[in-house]
Formats: sequence, structure tokens, C-alpha cells
Amino acid sequence: MDWARFAQQMASMARDLLAQESVDDTLERITGSAVDLVEGCDAAGILVVHGKKVQSLAPTEELVVDSDRLQERLREGPCFDAARTAEGERVFRIKDFTQEQPRWPAFAPRARELGVGSMMGFLLYTEDEELGALNLYARKPGAFTEAGELAGWLLASHAAVAFSSARAHAQMEHAVATRHMIGEAMGLLMGGHGLTEEQAFDVLRRYSQENNVKLREVARLLCERGTLS
Repeated sequence: MDWARFAQQMASMARDLLAQESVDDTLERITGSAVDLVEGCDAAGILVVHGKKVQSLAPTEELVVDSDRLQERLREGPCFDAARTAEGERVFRIKDFTQEQPRWPAFAPRARELGVGSMMGFLLYTEDEELGALNLYARKPGAFTEAGELAGWLLASHAAVAFSSARAHAQMEHAVATRHMIGEAMGLLMGGHGLTEEQAFDVLRRYSQENNVKLREVARLLCERGTLS
């Protein structure tokens, strides 16, 4: 492992992550960097668990999606475990899929049929929240060394911060856009019906509750149509 080159590439990746324009772009940069930076890595993706469902984010190959779906169906696997684990292990690894894997007896042989030779899963987390797992795949058994595992862990640590930051920024932009749209809708009601600001907001709120429609969607409809009727 050429750690000097790795450090330079990590520094470049960190700058690039901050420059991405969306959460999706950030995630794609993360998984692409995993393939480029971690020795032996052929494919990468991010798995997020929502209750009993999993979501595949920024997969570099269809193999990643197939593996995620398999883990969801079987309710087991290193990446599935990494994304659900609040305490304890932060890295999960299957070194060689040609060998028996007592920890994941149902997943391992089926993943081998997909073409997976070895894999690692790293919990993507910050101090305040858990975000899922960064998953690295190799078609060759025994492809990941201890150095590769360390490189993956370092990448995951940087990626978690970037992922969290990008998501927070997206949420903030969404909140600002929502507030602006609601303000515009209130202005239409105030100007068209002679309502006060409080009365206009109450009209939007009641319509939202009575029709089980989010307040942002009510405001959008009013702005587009000029009326709620």
C-alpha cells in the first residue's frame, strides 16, 4: 500500500466532496473513490436500512444492488449488520466466500453465486447520527488486506462527515424553499381575500389537515392554480 499516494488522493477526494452540488453527487464521489483508493475493490455502494427495507445508494455496479437485495431478503449479511449496529463492531469483513461463513450461513453461498469473492462493510457514522454502511466488493477471494481494511475505514470516516454535511445542506435548502413557497401562498390569500397573515396561514393549515396534504404541497397547489377550490 502506497500510503503517500493514498494520502494525496484522500486530500483530493475531501476537497471534491465539499464541492459536490447534491447528496447524490456526494455519494457517487464516495463510492467511486472507494473503487479507486482501496486495493482489491471492484465495486462499492452505500446501504441504508429503513426498518425492514434497505436502500442502495450510489452503487458502482449492479452487483452491489443484487447483494443489498439479497441481504434484505435474508435479513443477514456484513453490510446489513454494519448499517444496523449502534454499538460494537464498526467493520465487517468476509475474507473468502469460498470458505464456510458460520456468521452468515444463508447469505454467503448465495453471494458467491452472484460473483462476490470477498467484501467489507463499514458503518458510516458521525457522533450525532448513523447513516448506513459503505460496502466494498471484490470478485477475487482474499482480495482485501489489513492495509485495505484500514484504507476503507479511513475513507468511511471522511465519507460519513461529507454525507452528513451534504444531507444537512439539502435539508436546509428544502426548508428555505418551503418557507418561501408558503410565504408566497399566504401573500396570494392576503391580497385576494383581504386576510391577515395569521388568517392566511390558518387557511393553509386547515386545508392541509382536512385533506391530509402536506403544508408545502398545499402552498404549491395554491401558487400554481391561484385557488384551493
